[in-house]
Amino acid sequence: MNREGGTRPPEPRGVFVRVAAFAHRRRWLAIILWTAVLGGVWAAASAAGDDYRNDFSLPGTESQRAADLLAAHGAARAGDTVEIVLHDGGGLRAPGVRQRVERMLDDVAGLPKVAQVRSPYATGAGAVSRDGTIGYATVALTVPAEDMPKADTQRILDTAQRAEGGGLRAELGGDAARLLAEGGTGAAEGAGLLAALVILVLMFGSVLAAGLPIVIALFAVGSTVGGIVLASHVFTIAGWTPPVMILVGLGVGIDYALLIFARYRAELVRGAGPEQAAVRAMDAAGRSVLFAGCTVILALLGLVAFGLGSLQGMALSVALTVLVTMLAALTLLPALLGVFGRRFARRFTRRAERRAARGAAAEGTAWRRLAVAVQRRPLAALLAAGVLLGALAFPALGMRLGFSDAGSDAPESTSRQAYDLLSEGFGPGFNGPLLVVTDGGPSGAAQAAAAAARTLNGTQGVAAAANPVPTPDGRAATVLVFPASAPQDEATSDLVGGLREDVLPELSARTGARYLVGGATAAAEDYAGKVADRLPLFMAIVVGLSVLLLMAVFRSVLVPLKAAVLNLLSIGAALGAMTLVFQHGWFGVEPGPIVAYLPVMVFAIVFGLSMDYEIFLISRIREEWTRSGDDPSSAVREGLAHTGSVITAAGSIMIVIFGAFMLSPDRLLQQSGFGMAVAIFVDAVVIRCLIVPAAMELLGRRAWWLPAPLARLLPRVEVERR
Repeated sequence: MNREGGTRPPEPRGVFVRVAAFAHRRRWLAIILWTAVLGGVWAAASAAGDDYRNDFSLPGTESQRAADLLAAHGAARAGDTVEIVLHDGGGLRAPGVRQRVERMLDDVAGLPKVAQVRSPYATGAGAVSRDGTIGYATVALTVPAEDMPKADTQRILDTAQRAEGGGLRAELGGDAARLLAEGGTGAAEGAGLLAALVILVLMFGSVLAAGLPIVIALFAVGSTVGGIVLASHVFTIAGWTPPVMILVGLGVGIDYALLIFARYRAELVRGAGPEQAAVRAMDAAGRSVLFAGCTVILALLGLVAFGLGSLQGMALSVALTVLVTMLAALTLLPALLGVFGRRFARRFTRRAERRAARGAAAEGTAWRRLAVAVQRRPLAALLAAGVLLGALAFPALGMRLGFSDAGSDAPESTSRQAYDLLSEGFGPGFNGPLLVVTDGGPSGAAQAAAAAARTLNGTQGVAAAANPVPTPDGRAATVLVFPASAPQDEATSDLVGGLREDVLPELSARTGARYLVGGATAAAEDYAGKVADRLPLFMAIVVGLSVLLLMAVFRSVLVPLKAAVLNLLSIGAALGAMTLVFQHGWFGVEPGPIVAYLPVMVFAIVFGLSMDYEIFLISRIREEWTRSGDDPSSAVREGLAHTGSVITAAGSIMIVIFGAFMLSPDRLLQQSGFGMAVAIFVDAVVIRCLIVPAAMELLGRRAWWLPAPLARLLPRVEVERR
């Protein structure tokens, strides 16, 4: 008898039922519509092509003011450069070597997208090392690096390497050269999907049943990525956005379809017909999917608070992916269940009968035993798991944000080899110079810039400062400053801060000129600083809205607060693991900073996904608590028994899909895939299976406490079927 006084739950009704019933009855119409959307979007996307572009503007930062000042004085960047880095142990000035190099540079000058080539032998170039064995030629491009076709960059490299031989070696450096090492994410996606299929087959015992969640994810992700290709012509969307969409969309799509399908299987085993089972599954699990998806979308939209163009484009694109994934799970899945429902009914009921005939334990028995074990010593389980996760999260306090450069590329790549040669020949700071922009002054920008060059050459941490270069209008000038440390070193970050806070303000007081520190290395520091400054606001928005949503869903104060704390703990553990592996170089990974926007991106995505599992588990616990009468311990045991295998399977699928992206050569995808895989492992295994049962046992009936005034203010939103 349930708490409402009835003998059995009423038949489901409402919008979820109507949608599921319509899709189930008009199954072929739903399938044809989804196929038409997928085919139509990709037909248009293939015809239009993409127009991805990165928005590197940083409003309100010193590096952005430096870039704006140069643009105002006619020195805006038209195209990027690449460097042909040369090495010959016998010396680059040897007559035979010099002739071969100069012929090669003449050939490069005639290649597409090449505006100009500056020889290392040019007077005053300073492009040959002191020992004469390493030098570089600067190739000016007609387009920015991100718009440079790979084929044209490869032609430059091939032309340069045709001059090799007799001890001469040629490599290509620069941002355009780094793109040569980038590959697609097809291998990672394929490996992740194959591993997910294996897990689903083990869970359902059928390839056909296992394939349905994957089909749902592919339809949803495919349709959204095609739409984003078209949207890139109108909105600013970075080139790294689609892989992140695929990363999240595949995991979320399979998860949501799995939750509904697992409930559908349970209803079939209980004796419901295929259509009735689909309707009941949608009415119960479909609600969980809706509100779980809303938490992910809320968390992603919180990234808009950062005001960073490319990050906003990524957040909106991934939020759209989650939205379309929800729609596919709520409409396409019932249609497919309508097509294959009778086959599933026969298979699942026969499997349950065979299991019962063998005398096998009822499904969920192992999870009940785990819940009982945790409930015997809830405080011990809570403390042990909390200490473990706290220790894993601790390294995140020393996380250093930045952007990876060619020093983090694969050792065999030409961009990495060029980077290493330049560091060897000209010092580690040569690969990441700072640009000091001088504006005005009583004696003119040129003299103020010359004074800056003299001061900087005597500053600790500066290897060399080049001669000033005036802007086209002569009213400003730039000084190229080479740090004594590599671009990713902490010493370089300290140097940027020292120049801005001490050295240049003192010089400005003497000369009356304005000095700004810009360039790519300084911009990376500004980006990291901007992210750190706005992180508290972002966290407050995401956590606050999620807590309010969960309060409305579960009619509780303590359950949402507990969920927020535990989700923050899982994210901290993931960031700590990322710091150990990618910053400190554990397991042979090339050490370097964590990509500046990655922590907030991981926070938004993982916080939302963690709330998914919270809603899946707690909604079932509340459903059992409502049905059982008033036994919170039994509700926790039964809730874990009914959802433990599904959450573990869903978490395993997320882990293998996210972890597979570590196969990508792109460091951003490696870091994000690793971080999210660790977070999901912690959340699905440690938090949902240990900490949540322990915490709910300690809270008891207090878990569902909600003050009367707050209860009147909050809308009543029910996830579980009553």
